[in-house]
Amino acid sequence: MPSYRAPQRDIQFVMHEVLAMSDHYKTLQGNEDIDVQTIDAILEEASKFAENVLAPINASGDEQGCAWDGGHVTTPAGFKEAYARYVEGGWPSISHSPSVGGQGLPESLGTMINELSGTSNWSWSMYPGLSHGAMNTIETHGTDAQKTLYLLPLVEGRWTGTMCLTESHCGTDLGLLRTKAEPQADGSYAITGTKIFISAGEHDMVDNIVHIVLARLPGAPEGTKGISLFIVPKVNVNADGSLGERNQVKCGSLENKMGIHGNATCVMNFDGAKGYLIGPANKGLSCMFTFMNIARIGTAVQGLCSAEGAFQGALEYSKERLQMRSLAGPVEPEKPADPIIVHPDVRRMLLTAKAFAEGGRMLVYYLSQLNDTVTHNGTTDEAKEAEVLLSLLTPIAKAFMTETGLESANLGMQCFGGHGYIREYGMEQIVRDARISTIYEGTTGIQALDLLGRKVLMTQGQSLKAFTKKIHLFCKAEAGNEVMAEFIEPLMALNKEWGDLTMKVGMAALKDRNEVGAASVDYLMYSGYVTQAYLFARAAKVSQDALAKGAGDIDFYQAKLFTAQFFFSRLLPRTQTHATTMLAGAGTLQGLDQEHFRF
Repeated sequence: MPSYRAPQRDIQFVMHEVLAMSDHYKTLQGNEDIDVQTIDAILEEASKFAENVLAPINASGDEQGCAWDGGHVTTPAGFKEAYARYVEGGWPSISHSPSVGGQGLPESLGTMINELSGTSNWSWSMYPGLSHGAMNTIETHGTDAQKTLYLLPLVEGRWTGTMCLTESHCGTDLGLLRTKAEPQADGSYAITGTKIFISAGEHDMVDNIVHIVLARLPGAPEGTKGISLFIVPKVNVNADGSLGERNQVKCGSLENKMGIHGNATCVMNFDGAKGYLIGPANKGLSCMFTFMNIARIGTAVQGLCSAEGAFQGALEYSKERLQMRSLAGPVEPEKPADPIIVHPDVRRMLLTAKAFAEGGRMLVYYLSQLNDTVTHNGTTDEAKEAEVLLSLLTPIAKAFMTETGLESANLGMQCFGGHGYIREYGMEQIVRDARISTIYEGTTGIQALDLLGRKVLMTQGQSLKAFTKKIHLFCKAEAGNEVMAEFIEPLMALNKEWGDLTMKVGMAALKDRNEVGAASVDYLMYSGYVTQAYLFARAAKVSQDALAKGAGDIDFYQAKLFTAQFFFSRLLPRTQTHATTMLAGAGTLQGLDQEHFRF
């Protein structure tokens, strides 16, 4: 199994130099005192936990998996103990309000911790990850009594949470949902139905699990307008906060799945389980989006984790594995062959994974920075602008980063040749674990429709203009800087083309709505490349300035520049394929009669 080393220097580069997080925190009420030293101290401790506690049980957790016995689920060896240490370290409470028992630190610091735990052991990281979304939902929409009974134990880490949406007949189309909620005399609701694909739905790490469940009230409107949201605990909670009798919710089975074996993916049966309405009746889907938006950013982090893990594993192997001689002549003549890192195609694979990891890190931390502003600065103009940008960039980050994370995982495995296909080397686990990321929390296709249909076209392009304006202003400021020309000129051209393509797709959609679906995935991927190009240009600017000032870490900044150059020369040209394809029209997709799809 590849060893994991937390990329602390690169995280510091993004946090301190590209995004200036300590300055950003000074604008957040209650976080003004967070400085570089505080960030680095949290990074250091989280890195130790990831490297020393989580990474050693990653491969064994995959091999062992979870076990189901009559509704009881046992997690792999070491998972329960790791969670206890996680709680002991105070990590569950880090980004929640002090009013509910949290430490009140910004969400962006939580994202940093998620990256470290996720790269070292994604399956384990999903248990606290699901809890985080449940906490945010209850904190935002719950009553004071619900916060006291359910939120405080979640923040303390004594309990964990889930999100229960999917049913066997409805995943993307939640309007088909059938789970029922019958009002009871005591003000509670009897929840009946079956939910599938419930991550962390049952396990042995805590005494109680708080399920956030979508269900229908009697007489509710059809479709998505008739869905309500409920808190359904695994064990009923007494008025004094103590645990009562077991609720009528049970894990019926575990899914036998391709990857993330260490996380329990459950079929959950609700048989008249006692539940409590959270938020307004028939407004459950809008309340659930609090959970889903957080989950989508969290899944974008998985794309970063896949790329980083693949890069680290492949890099170590590529420096050690001896095969053939360099095409330009022997590099290490004293050895029987050269290490495979000398070969251009291996370099291509390594640099692709490296670029997607570093670009993904900048993007997801940028999103977290925007989320900080939205969460802490309320109704200010700055917060409103951040919310628009966050809405636009979240589907881009989720879909683009998971697709490129999966690509990076496959490339990392490819560097190992046949050994990559063998379990003991650990690379095929990264591929298997990464594969789900493009599917759950909204598939790539769904994210693409959300981006192009809802976020761009339904706003008449206003959300896109808010971001392209930022890119334009950055390019304008650097227009006279010759050393930045290799980044600024193509970025300016693509930024303009982005708007032009949007207009063309929008005009086509006025005649045929299928044009939106036909163009959407290519549009999203194009958007992802341009977005990361903007961030790589910012990173290049920081690196050039550091070198000009005589910064001590010359090799680091030169490597940053080289990676940016690689992205612009080797990866950014993919935009032209996506541009051509998105304008190809719906005819080549919809023109074949379904009766002619045969074999």
